[in-house]
Amino acid sequence: MRMWAHGCFARYNYLRAKYNFTMASLEIDVPFSIPQQEALTRIKTLLTQTKTEHGNMIKNLQEDWNGNTGTFSFTAQGFDISGVLTVNENNLHLDAKLPMALTMFKGTISKIITDKAGELLS
Repeated sequence: MRMWAHGCFARYNYLRAKYNFTMASLEIDVPFSIPQQEALTRIKTLLTQTKTEHGNMIKNLQEDWNGNTGTFSFTAQGFDISGVLTVNENNLHLDAKLPMALTMFKGTISKIITDKAGELLS
């Protein structure tokens, strides 16, 4: 099974480079009631933990913060993912770009992010 999946990812990457596939948008808002600065600290800590705990699956994780807005990018299983996180006064807003090949999993990805962010910010 793993060889099959690896072959699919390799084929996708080849086609992506050849035909310049576009990205799909993923927008999520997660409300919270903790102070904004606490939410920002928790989000930044989560990104640092992700680098440490999932370094074998997530490569090239980059983040850059300017006040309460952060940009991020990483590669997971050969897919490039990027986006912007904005920690507002009462909610976290995520605007991410996903490869078109992942659009069939967009609902699942959205639910996982919403659930994890909700737990983190409660």
